[in-house]
Amino acid sequence: MAASDKPVVLITGASSGIGDTTARKFAANGYNIVAVARRQERLEQLASELAGTARVEILTADVADPRTPKRAVALAMATFGRLDCLVNNAGAGTWAPVAETTDEMMDTVIDVSLKGPFRFCREAQPHMQPGSSIINVGSVFGTLGGLDGGIYCAVKAGLVGLTQTMAAQYGAQGIRTNLVAPGVIRTDMTDAAWEAPPFQRLNHEMTPFNREGTTEDVANAIFFLASDQGSYINGQSLALDGGWSTTKYLCHEALVCDRVPG
Repeated sequence: MAASDKPVVLITGASSGIGDTTARKFAANGYNIVAVARRQERLEQLASELAGTARVEILTADVADPRTPKRAVALAMATFGRLDCLVNNAGAGTWAPVAETTDEMMDTVIDVSLKGPFRFCREAQPHMQPGSSIINVGSVFGTLGGLDGGIYCAVKAGLVGLTQTMAAQYGAQGIRTNLVAPGVIRTDMTDAAWEAPPFQRLNHEMTPFNREGTTEDVANAIFFLASDQGSYINGQSLALDGGWSTTKYLCHEALVCDRVPG
């Protein structure tokens, strides 16, 4: 078949949050989409809403299933005849101290957030041409471990290593690999904890910026790294956290509060 005239991006975890917003960003900038996630109804809604802007092929599947990456890349090639960008966005958000992390918890996070991206990279790379790119969605907790981070922090650090080795191995072929490392962004994964005092103290009160991060912030960074404007960026991790990971900031209220003895 003749290759699509429009570039094509494959996005995992595309049914909500950062993945959904990223799909809309790429569609608005001339891309066709292969959207992968577990919730078919949400994927169908995304495809319907973008129908006037982009062609969206959906694959309802679990990224932890070893068969999913091959199926997704095959769908991109059979439908569009090309694959220009891979966004490894799907992730698992299990948090617990190391001593309280079971093998089952550990396996879930590794399967979704490290094995999944590794397999998608492995399947996508042979089909990519010079000028293509891979963006892994990690976390600032992959470069700066946090309380109760356990396997989550370990796996996100592993994504940094995957990004760097992909950049070294395939950069000479014109295929760039980078990572965006959001801080806490309000999505379905974080919503339940958003107003909890410990969450507020560890995150919002230690962020030297005057607003919360959004899924649009992350999608903008992902698209920039995939675009011509980011064409000499390779092997990098870009933090999107308002300065949380690079400062020892405390908001005024935290600095002057009365501390209750423990």
